[in-house]
Amino acid sequence: MSAAAPALSVVPAAEETAVEKFNFDGEFQARIAALTLRDTTFNQLVDGLLDAAYFESEIESYLVGTALRYYGKYKKAPSGLGIYGMLIREDLDSKVLPKALAAAAVGRIKELFEVDISDRDFVVDQVATFARHQAVQEAMYKAIHKLDKKDFDGIATVMRQALDVGANMDGDEYDFAVMVDNRTGVRLDRAAGKLPPMGITTGYKPIDELLYHKGWGRKELSVILGGAKAGKTTALIDFGINAWASGKNVLYASLEVGRDVIADRMDANISAQAMMEMHHHTHDVRAKVADFAMKALRADGTNAVFKIHEFPTGSLKVSDLRRLIERYRSKGIVFDLVVVDYADLMMPERHTDSAVENSKSIYVDLRGLAIREELAVLTATQSNRNGINAHIIKAEHVADDFNKIRIADIVISINRTDEERAAGKCRLYFAASRNQGGEFTIEIEQALDRMKFITRVLGFV
Repeated sequence: MSAAAPALSVVPAAEETAVEKFNFDGEFQARIAALTLRDTTFNQLVDGLLDAAYFESEIESYLVGTALRYYGKYKKAPSGLGIYGMLIREDLDSKVLPKALAAAAVGRIKELFEVDISDRDFVVDQVATFARHQAVQEAMYKAIHKLDKKDFDGIATVMRQALDVGANMDGDEYDFAVMVDNRTGVRLDRAAGKLPPMGITTGYKPIDELLYHKGWGRKELSVILGGAKAGKTTALIDFGINAWASGKNVLYASLEVGRDVIADRMDANISAQAMMEMHHHTHDVRAKVADFAMKALRADGTNAVFKIHEFPTGSLKVSDLRRLIERYRSKGIVFDLVVVDYADLMMPERHTDSAVENSKSIYVDLRGLAIREELAVLTATQSNRNGINAHIIKAEHVADDFNKIRIADIVISINRTDEERAAGKCRLYFAASRNQGGEFTIEIEQALDRMKFITRVLGFV
């Protein structure tokens, strides 16, 4: 009887286990790269699934690797071309990037910032499917070794883990203890000026200094609270214009005032002309607005945009707003601030017989939109009758539904007596805040005839 033949080893050679490239065409790979470079939510969804080595293009592979390193440290995508310029200079200084490739990298970044990044969820599904294929293939290689050892439980484990690979739909995991060094690095980089402020400026430094993010917080819902005709829309327009002036892309969704009136109020604000007098200064108004728009520049030197959309009262859902944002993203426009004038006039996704539940649904969904799209949402809400007669409108004076206060990250109320209005003054009361101290008041000067909600911050009162 002949001796048994030795077991045949079918373990692949080392080169067979090398990282495979994407099986997508170049255009789709460019879309993946563009999303990685520009979209924090995309990075959250594909965290752990994407490898820079998957890309066919050497330049795209480098840029994606750079974006992934940045995301790994800061848990967000770089905010614009200016940050990428700093990262490339650092890589040149440290010899990570050869000088011969620097110009190509800069040129490709600019091109990727023009690439359509709509259909994020579809791209996530495709990347997840590719990553699952890679994981299953690697698991099969590992299983071969375990088969020789008759480790059937081990085979089941590695295959189950591979089949579980998919998009991160469990939220953005954050290990507090492990990430302490990251937080420290972020604070040091921010103090050194390597990171721009997270907040969207109000346009008034004394007010920015009172806000946790030094402005309206990204991933947050900020609310202006006031009585009827208190100047809520004027405030929203003023803050929106100031964000635009700082180089931020702004979307203004109006459900109460027509877009032509919003535009007229913006003209008055920017030109410092009274609404009722603008027709006497037509050419001067036009020149000032045109000059203002030309100076509203983003970090990459391109013009920031201010888009106004008018909707019938009670017709706009948060899902409609999200789709509008998605359509603009497909054109290369990513908003930093979304102003809703105002949320109380929106429609819930599912209308119920309960006004409170409908209101809660709208505010929860708006804050969810801010988080998912990593932008700041600013809106306004009415005070109740007791608030109208109060010297200071507080959180308990919000109309209809106190859930608005619970859900919002910052609530600031507008307060003034008839005497204060006649003197062009007003008090802003910080009624509620999630991340900072509240319940204090500052006094401001106004020029409401010129649609200037604030002309000067006078200080605490």
